[in-house]
Amino acid sequence: MIKFLDLQKINLRYEADFQQKLSDVLQSGWFILGDEVKKFESSFAAYCGTEFCIGVGNGLDALILIFKAHINLGILNPGDEVIVPANTYIASIIAILEAGLVPVLVEPSNDSFNLDPQKAKIEITDRTKAILAVHLYGQLCDMDALSQIAKRYDLLLFEDAAQAHGARNTAGKLAGNLSDAAGFSFYPGKNLGALGDGGAITTNNTEVASMIRSLRNYGSAAKYQNDRIGINSRLDELQAAFLNVKLKDLDADNQHRRAIAAYYRENISNCKISLPRVPSGESHVFHQYIIRTQHRDELQKYLAGKGVETMIHYPIPPHKQAALSGFNTLEFPITEAIHHEVLSLPISPVLTLDQAARVVDALNNY
Repeated sequence: MIKFLDLQKINLRYEADFQQKLSDVLQSGWFILGDEVKKFESSFAAYCGTEFCIGVGNGLDALILIFKAHINLGILNPGDEVIVPANTYIASIIAILEAGLVPVLVEPSNDSFNLDPQKAKIEITDRTKAILAVHLYGQLCDMDALSQIAKRYDLLLFEDAAQAHGARNTAGKLAGNLSDAAGFSFYPGKNLGALGDGGAITTNNTEVASMIRSLRNYGSAAKYQNDRIGINSRLDELQAAFLNVKLKDLDADNQHRRAIAAYYRENISNCKISLPRVPSGESHVFHQYIIRTQHRDELQKYLAGKGVETMIHYPIPPHKQAALSGFNTLEFPITEAIHHEVLSLPISPVLTLDQAARVVDALNNY
Protein backbone atom coordinates (compact mmCIF):
# COMPACT_ATOMS: atom_id res chain seq x y z
CA MET A 1 0.00 0.00 0.00
CA ILE A 2 1.26 3.47 -0.90
CA LYS A 3 0.33 5.48 2.17
CA PHE A 4 -1.43 8.76 1.68
CA LEU A 5 0.97 10.37 4.15
CA ASP A 6 3.74 8.39 5.84
CA LEU A 7 4.27 10.46 8.99
CA GLN A 8 6.47 7.81 10.56
CA LYS A 9 8.89 7.89 7.66
CA ILE A 10 8.85 11.70 7.52
CA ASN A 11 9.76 12.05 11.18
CA LEU A 12 12.21 9.16 11.38
CA ARG A 13 14.53 11.36 9.30
CA TYR A 14 14.97 13.42 12.47
CA GLU A 15 14.99 10.70 15.13
CA ALA A 16 18.48 11.43 16.45
CA ASP A 17 17.86 15.20 16.51
CA PHE A 18 14.51 14.71 18.22
CA GLN A 19 16.11 12.52 20.88
CA GLN A 20 18.71 15.22 21.50
CA LYS A 21 16.03 17.92 21.72
CA LEU A 22 14.03 15.82 24.17
CA SER A 23 17.14 15.44 26.32
CA ASP A 24 17.85 19.19 26.11
CA VAL A 25 14.32 20.10 27.22
CA LEU A 26 14.39 17.56 30.06
CA GLN A 27 17.75 18.88 31.20
CA SER A 28 16.57 22.47 31.11
CA GLY A 29 13.61 21.75 33.38
CA TRP A 30 11.66 24.47 31.57
CA PHE A 31 8.58 23.22 29.72
CA ILE A 32 6.33 26.24 29.04
CA LEU A 33 7.38 29.34 27.03
CA GLY A 34 11.07 28.63 27.34
CA ASP A 35 14.08 29.10 25.09
CA GLU A 36 12.90 26.64 22.43
CA VAL A 37 9.67 28.58 21.92
CA LYS A 38 11.59 31.86 21.78
CA LYS A 39 14.02 30.37 19.28
CA PHE A 40 11.25 29.05 17.07
CA GLU A 41 9.30 32.31 17.21
CA SER A 42 12.42 34.19 16.14
CA SER A 43 13.33 31.69 13.41
CA PHE A 44 9.84 31.41 11.96
CA ALA A 45 9.36 35.19 11.94
CA ALA A 46 12.67 35.52 10.08
CA TYR A 47 11.64 32.76 7.68
CA CYS A 48 8.29 34.41 6.90
CA GLY A 49 9.86 37.87 6.79
CA THR A 50 7.69 39.29 9.56
CA GLU A 51 8.57 41.30 12.63
CA PHE A 52 6.78 38.97 15.02
CA CYS A 53 5.78 35.34 15.50
CA ILE A 54 3.76 34.22 18.51
CA GLY A 55 3.55 30.49 19.20
CA VAL A 56 0.15 29.19 20.29
CA GLY A 57 -1.53 25.88 21.00
CA ASN A 58 -2.94 25.12 17.56
CA GLY A 59 -4.06 26.62 14.27
CA LEU A 60 -7.65 27.26 15.34
CA ASP A 61 -6.49 29.22 18.38
CA ALA A 62 -4.16 31.20 16.13
CA LEU A 63 -7.11 32.49 14.10
CA ILE A 64 -9.32 33.07 17.14
CA LEU A 65 -6.57 35.06 18.86
CA ILE A 66 -6.02 37.22 15.78
CA PHE A 67 -9.68 38.26 15.86
CA LYS A 68 -9.82 38.65 19.64
CA ALA A 69 -6.67 40.77 19.67
CA HIS A 70 -8.22 43.20 17.22
CA ILE A 71 -11.41 43.30 19.29
CA ASN A 72 -9.45 44.00 22.48
CA LEU A 73 -7.61 46.79 20.68
CA GLY A 74 -10.92 48.33 19.55
CA ILE A 75 -10.14 47.76 15.87
CA LEU A 76 -12.94 45.20 15.50
CA ASN A 77 -16.20 44.99 17.41
CA PRO A 78 -18.46 42.01 18.19
CA GLY A 79 -20.97 41.58 15.38
CA ASP A 80 -18.65 42.87 12.64
CA GLU A 81 -18.75 40.88 9.43
CA VAL A 82 -15.77 38.92 8.11
CA ILE A 83 -15.70 37.65 4.53
CA VAL A 84 -14.45 34.05 4.38
CA PRO A 85 -14.45 31.44 1.60
CA ALA A 86 -17.30 28.94 1.66
CA ASN A 87 -14.81 26.35 0.39
CA THR A 88 -12.55 25.87 3.39
CA TYR A 89 -11.98 23.67 6.41
CA ILE A 90 -14.57 24.49 9.06
CA ALA A 91 -11.93 25.92 11.44
CA SER A 92 -11.76 29.12 9.38
CA ILE A 93 -15.42 29.77 10.12
CA ILE A 94 -15.39 28.51 13.70
CA ALA A 95 -12.67 31.04 14.53
CA ILE A 96 -14.83 33.93 13.35
CA LEU A 97 -17.82 32.71 15.35
CA GLU A 98 -15.76 32.04 18.48
CA ALA A 99 -14.55 35.64 18.41
CA GLY A 100 -18.13 36.93 18.31
CA LEU A 101 -17.92 38.03 14.68
CA VAL A 102 -20.19 37.20 11.75
CA PRO A 103 -18.85 35.07 8.89
CA VAL A 104 -20.03 35.97 5.39
CA LEU A 105 -19.39 32.98 3.14
CA VAL A 106 -18.28 33.59 -0.45
CA GLU A 107 -17.80 31.17 -3.34
CA PRO A 108 -14.29 30.25 -4.52
CA SER A 109 -12.76 30.43 -7.95
CA ASN A 110 -13.29 27.18 -9.84
CA ASP A 111 -9.67 27.30 -11.01
CA SER A 112 -7.83 27.75 -7.72
CA PHE A 113 -10.46 26.59 -5.15
CA ASN A 114 -9.58 29.80 -3.27
CA LEU A 115 -11.67 32.87 -2.44
CA ASP A 116 -12.79 34.71 -5.57
CA PRO A 117 -11.88 38.40 -5.06
CA GLN A 118 -14.64 39.71 -7.30
CA LYS A 119 -17.30 37.65 -5.59
CA ALA A 120 -15.92 38.83 -2.25
CA LYS A 121 -16.16 42.44 -3.36
CA ILE A 122 -19.87 42.05 -4.12
CA GLU A 123 -20.55 40.91 -0.54
CA ILE A 124 -19.01 43.96 1.14
CA THR A 125 -21.45 46.02 3.22
CA ASP A 126 -21.14 48.73 5.84
CA ARG A 127 -20.82 45.95 8.42
CA THR A 128 -17.88 44.28 6.67
CA LYS A 129 -14.64 44.93 8.54
CA ALA A 130 -12.28 42.15 7.48
CA ILE A 131 -11.45 39.47 4.92
CA LEU A 132 -10.00 36.10 5.91
CA ALA A 133 -8.10 34.64 2.96
CA VAL A 134 -7.52 30.89 3.17
CA HIS A 135 -4.56 29.50 1.21
CA LEU A 136 -6.32 26.19 0.66
CA TYR A 137 -4.34 23.05 -0.19
CA GLY A 138 -1.12 25.12 -0.11
CA GLN A 139 -1.91 27.58 -2.90
CA LEU A 140 -1.76 31.30 -2.21
CA CYS A 141 -4.94 33.28 -2.69
CA ASP A 142 -4.89 36.20 -5.11
CA MET A 143 -3.53 38.45 -2.38
CA ASP A 144 -2.79 41.36 -4.71
CA ALA A 145 -6.47 41.60 -5.65
CA LEU A 146 -7.66 41.06 -2.10
CA SER A 147 -5.20 43.68 -0.81
CA GLN A 148 -6.51 46.22 -3.27
CA ILE A 149 -10.08 45.51 -2.20
CA ALA A 150 -9.16 45.70 1.48
CA LYS A 151 -7.41 49.03 0.96
CA ARG A 152 -10.26 50.49 -1.08
CA TYR A 153 -12.91 49.58 1.50
CA ASP A 154 -10.72 50.10 4.58
CA LEU A 155 -10.87 46.45 5.62
CA LEU A 156 -8.48 44.31 7.59
CA LEU A 157 -6.96 41.43 5.65
CA PHE A 158 -5.95 38.23 7.43
CA GLU A 159 -4.50 34.92 6.24
CA ASP A 160 -5.42 31.40 7.23
CA ALA A 161 -2.03 29.99 6.27
CA ALA A 162 -2.51 26.63 8.00
CA GLN A 163 -1.76 24.77 4.76
CA ALA A 164 0.69 27.16 3.10
CA HIS A 165 3.99 27.11 5.01
CA GLY A 166 6.61 28.44 2.61
CA ALA A 167 4.31 29.46 -0.25
CA ARG A 168 5.85 32.49 -1.95
CA ASN A 169 4.34 35.13 -4.26
CA THR A 170 5.98 36.48 -7.40
CA ALA A 171 7.59 39.30 -5.41
CA GLY A 172 9.24 36.76 -3.11
CA LYS A 173 7.06 37.40 -0.05
CA LEU A 174 5.85 34.38 1.88
CA ALA A 175 2.52 33.32 3.29
CA GLY A 176 2.22 34.90 6.70
CA ASN A 177 3.63 38.22 5.45
CA LEU A 178 0.91 39.17 2.99
CA SER A 179 -1.68 40.66 5.33
CA ASP A 180 -2.30 42.28 8.70
CA ALA A 181 -1.82 38.96 10.51
CA ALA A 182 -1.72 35.26 9.67
CA GLY A 183 -2.52 32.04 11.49
CA PHE A 184 -0.51 28.84 11.03
CA SER A 185 -1.10 25.26 12.15
CA PHE A 186 1.69 22.80 12.90
CA TYR A 187 -0.60 19.76 13.05
CA PRO A 188 1.58 16.71 12.30
CA GLY A 189 0.38 16.36 8.71
CA LYS A 190 1.20 19.95 7.70
CA ASN A 191 4.16 20.84 5.48
CA LEU A 192 5.85 21.97 8.69
CA GLY A 193 4.37 19.60 11.23
CA ALA A 194 5.04 19.03 14.91
CA LEU A 195 4.61 15.74 16.74
CA GLY A 196 1.39 17.00 18.26
CA ASP A 197 -0.71 20.15 18.09
CA GLY A 198 0.86 23.56 17.65
CA GLY A 199 0.25 26.87 15.95
CA ALA A 200 1.58 30.37 15.45
CA ILE A 201 0.60 33.88 14.44
CA THR A 202 2.76 36.16 12.31
CA THR A 203 2.31 39.92 12.06
CA ASN A 204 4.22 43.16 11.62
CA ASN A 205 1.99 45.05 14.06
CA THR A 206 3.63 45.63 17.45
CA GLU A 207 0.36 46.27 19.32
CA VAL A 208 -1.32 43.21 17.84
CA ALA A 209 1.67 41.00 18.69
CA SER A 210 1.74 42.29 22.27
CA MET A 211 -1.99 41.73 22.69
CA ILE A 212 -1.79 38.18 21.35
CA ARG A 213 1.09 37.35 23.69
CA SER A 214 -1.11 38.46 26.57
CA LEU A 215 -4.28 36.72 25.37
CA ARG A 216 -2.54 33.36 24.80
CA ASN A 217 -1.39 33.41 28.44
CA TYR A 218 -4.57 34.06 30.46
CA GLY A 219 -4.51 37.75 29.52
CA SER A 220 -1.29 38.22 31.44
CA ALA A 221 1.86 40.10 30.55
CA ALA A 222 3.41 39.57 34.00
CA LYS A 223 3.06 36.53 36.26
CA TYR A 224 -0.16 36.57 38.30
CA GLN A 225 -1.14 39.92 36.81
CA ASN A 226 -4.13 39.55 34.48
CA ASP A 227 -5.04 42.60 32.47
CA ARG A 228 -7.85 41.05 30.40
CA ILE A 229 -9.73 37.80 29.86
CA GLY A 230 -7.44 35.51 27.94
CA ILE A 231 -7.03 31.81 27.29
CA ASN A 232 -4.35 29.17 27.77
CA SER A 233 -2.92 28.57 24.30
CA ARG A 234 0.86 28.34 24.33
CA LEU A 235 3.08 26.50 21.89
CA ASP A 236 4.55 23.58 23.82
CA GLU A 237 8.28 23.84 24.52
CA LEU A 238 8.97 20.32 23.23
CA GLN A 239 6.94 20.83 20.05
CA ALA A 240 8.82 24.08 19.44
CA ALA A 241 12.07 22.15 19.81
CA PHE A 242 10.96 19.63 17.19
CA LEU A 243 9.83 22.43 14.86
CA ASN A 244 13.23 24.09 15.24
CA VAL A 245 14.78 20.88 13.90
CA LYS A 246 12.43 20.59 10.93
CA LEU A 247 12.23 24.22 9.80
CA LYS A 248 15.62 24.10 8.05
CA ASP A 249 14.28 21.50 5.59
CA LEU A 250 10.93 23.14 4.83
CA ASP A 251 11.95 24.68 1.50
CA ALA A 252 13.58 21.46 0.29
CA ASP A 253 10.53 19.44 1.35
CA ASN A 254 8.25 21.86 -0.49
CA GLN A 255 10.40 21.59 -3.60
CA HIS A 256 10.05 17.81 -3.48
CA ARG A 257 6.27 18.22 -3.25
CA ARG A 258 6.39 20.44 -6.35
CA ALA A 259 8.40 17.79 -8.19
CA ILE A 260 5.79 15.13 -7.37
CA ALA A 261 3.01 17.52 -8.41
CA ALA A 262 4.79 18.22 -11.70
CA TYR A 263 5.12 14.48 -12.32
CA TYR A 264 1.41 14.01 -11.72
CA ARG A 265 0.55 16.93 -14.02
CA GLU A 266 2.76 15.67 -16.83
CA ASN A 267 1.73 12.02 -16.68
CA ILE A 268 -1.91 11.70 -15.57
CA SER A 269 -3.88 11.43 -18.80
CA ASN A 270 -7.28 10.03 -17.86
CA CYS A 271 -10.06 12.11 -19.43
CA LYS A 272 -12.34 11.31 -16.46
CA ILE A 273 -10.00 13.22 -14.15
CA SER A 274 -9.40 16.96 -13.91
CA LEU A 275 -6.06 18.18 -12.60
CA PRO A 276 -5.55 21.35 -10.57
CA ARG A 277 -4.53 24.58 -12.26
CA VAL A 278 -0.90 25.10 -11.36
CA PRO A 279 0.34 28.67 -10.92
CA SER A 280 3.86 29.59 -11.92
CA GLY A 281 6.66 30.02 -9.40
CA GLU A 282 6.47 28.97 -5.77
CA SER A 283 2.98 30.15 -4.85
CA HIS A 284 1.81 26.56 -4.32
CA VAL A 285 3.44 24.21 -1.79
CA PHE A 286 1.06 21.30 -2.49
CA HIS A 287 -0.01 20.52 1.04
CA GLN A 288 -2.54 18.47 -0.91
CA TYR A 289 -2.59 17.44 -4.57
CA ILE A 290 -6.24 17.61 -5.52
CA ILE A 291 -7.85 15.97 -8.53
CA ARG A 292 -11.52 16.17 -9.47
CA THR A 293 -13.86 13.57 -10.91
CA GLN A 294 -17.59 13.02 -10.97
CA HIS A 295 -16.87 9.42 -9.96
CA ARG A 296 -14.92 10.31 -6.82
CA ASP A 297 -16.13 7.57 -4.45
CA GLU A 298 -15.82 4.89 -7.13
CA LEU A 299 -12.31 6.09 -8.02
CA GLN A 300 -11.22 6.11 -4.39
CA LYS A 301 -12.39 2.53 -3.94
CA TYR A 302 -10.65 1.51 -7.17
CA LEU A 303 -7.36 3.09 -6.10
CA ALA A 304 -7.52 1.40 -2.70
CA GLY A 305 -7.82 -1.90 -4.54
CA LYS A 306 -4.66 -1.01 -6.45
CA GLY A 307 -2.76 -0.26 -3.26
CA VAL A 308 -3.04 3.53 -3.36
CA GLU A 309 -4.38 5.28 -0.26
CA THR A 310 -6.21 8.57 -0.85
CA MET A 311 -8.15 11.08 1.25
CA ILE A 312 -11.02 13.51 0.70
CA HIS A 313 -10.43 17.15 1.64
CA TYR A 314 -13.28 17.70 2.41
CA PRO A 315 -16.40 15.53 2.00
CA ILE A 316 -18.91 17.95 3.59
CA PRO A 317 -18.83 21.72 2.97
CA PRO A 318 -18.92 23.81 6.14
CA HIS A 319 -22.32 25.33 5.41
CA LYS A 320 -23.83 21.84 5.34
CA GLN A 321 -22.34 20.72 8.66
CA ALA A 322 -24.67 20.16 11.62
CA ALA A 323 -22.41 22.38 13.72
CA LEU A 324 -23.29 25.32 11.45
CA SER A 325 -27.02 24.65 11.30
CA GLY A 326 -27.77 28.34 10.79
CA PHE A 327 -26.00 28.15 7.43
CA ASN A 328 -27.57 24.88 6.22
CA THR A 329 -30.14 26.55 3.97
CA LEU A 330 -27.50 28.48 2.04
CA GLU A 331 -26.48 27.27 -1.38
CA PHE A 332 -22.99 27.54 -2.82
CA PRO A 333 -22.99 25.39 -5.97
CA ILE A 334 -19.29 25.81 -6.78
CA THR A 335 -18.28 24.89 -3.24
CA GLU A 336 -20.68 21.95 -3.12
CA ALA A 337 -19.41 20.59 -6.44
CA ILE A 338 -15.82 20.81 -5.21
CA HIS A 339 -16.62 18.91 -2.02
CA HIS A 340 -18.43 16.21 -3.97
CA GLU A 341 -15.69 15.75 -6.58
CA VAL A 342 -12.24 16.26 -5.04
CA LEU A 343 -9.81 13.50 -4.14
CA SER A 344 -6.36 14.00 -2.59
CA LEU A 345 -3.50 11.94 -3.97
CA PRO A 346 -0.42 10.87 -1.99
CA ILE A 347 2.16 13.66 -1.83
CA SER A 348 4.87 14.24 0.75
CA PRO A 349 8.61 14.83 1.18
CA VAL A 350 9.21 11.07 1.34
CA LEU A 351 7.02 9.92 -1.55
CA THR A 352 9.31 8.60 -4.28
CA LEU A 353 8.91 9.08 -8.03
CA ASP A 354 8.56 5.30 -8.35
CA GLN A 355 5.60 5.44 -5.98
CA ALA A 356 4.17 8.42 -7.86
CA ALA A 357 4.49 6.40 -11.07
CA ARG A 358 2.41 3.62 -9.53
CA VAL A 359 -0.24 6.18 -8.58
CA VAL A 360 -0.25 7.52 -12.15
CA ASP A 361 -0.50 4.05 -13.65
CA ALA A 362 -3.49 3.23 -11.46
CA LEU A 363 -5.21 6.49 -12.39
CA ASN A 364 -4.59 6.13 -16.11
CA ASN A 365 -5.94 2.58 -16.10
CA TYR A 366 -9.16 3.58 -14.32
